[in-house]
Amino acid sequence: MRKRMVALVGATLLAIAAVAPASAITKSYEKDFEHPFVGLAAFYDDEGEFSHRCSGSLLSPTVFLTAGHCTDDGAGGVMTSARIWFQQDAGTRFDGVLDPVTGYPDACLGDGPCTTASEMYNYGFDNFAGFPDTHDAGIVILDEPIQLSEYGYLAPVGALDALLGTARGQKDTTFLASGYGLSYSSPVAFESFRERLMGFGKLTNLKSANTAGFNLQTNGNGAGNGATCSGDSGGPIFWPADSNQIVAVTSFGLNAWCRGVDFSYRVDTAAVQSWIDSVTGG
Repeated sequence: MRKRMVALVGATLLAIAAVAPASAITKSYEKDFEHPFVGLAAFYDDEGEFSHRCSGSLLSPTVFLTAGHCTDDGAGGVMTSARIWFQQDAGTRFDGVLDPVTGYPDACLGDGPCTTASEMYNYGFDNFAGFPDTHDAGIVILDEPIQLSEYGYLAPVGALDALLGTARGQKDTTFLASGYGLSYSSPVAFESFRERLMGFGKLTNLKSANTAGFNLQTNGNGAGNGATCSGDSGGPIFWPADSNQIVAVTSFGLNAWCRGVDFSYRVDTAAVQSWIDSVTGG
């Protein structure tokens, strides 16, 4: 998975801690053919120029859930447009003309689902202001519906609260992350398959100063674990791991090179789900 607070989209640093947007699945991962509703989104500014890429999930044929820092335009508004692919290998095996800057197709090419979007919303993300409640949730409304046999769905309000019994929660709880982020990142190199990958992580904390009931912290790059990295931002965190139930979206990490623990923004809260209902009509 791509990661970091470092918002796993680029390299956004916070004064609170080095926080970076998240990107790709790293360490122990496998190709994700299990979640066809998880897509790769390329975002464009008001001049049609590519800005960044993120991951996300369809909650219905037209409602795409992602991170707030993905839809944010950096100036208090939202991005102007997006193109979203749902192939497992989106961005790797297209025929036709590629955008020379991004390497992505400049149209919906290929043999799998793809569409555009010009309607997007932001829960109020403001470069991690108000941390740890960063409001890092976003919604994109597709221009054309994507009909699939299954979709992701939001966990009931308070689903993760049962894990708050101790300061460190129940550390044996396993989550599954999915996304199209980097698989390796260092000061001198990076690796990106541009494929949908998935990896398992263990609960680390729900009650620390970095989480405080708003974020979910998992253990990242330890042995046998899958972690997130740049490009995984907005991708779903499933719990139970064998379900399509989404409890959070990949948000940030504390290391610019996708090492250490991972953080995702919870979507099982009444406030987030009320906002989602308000922009989607329920």
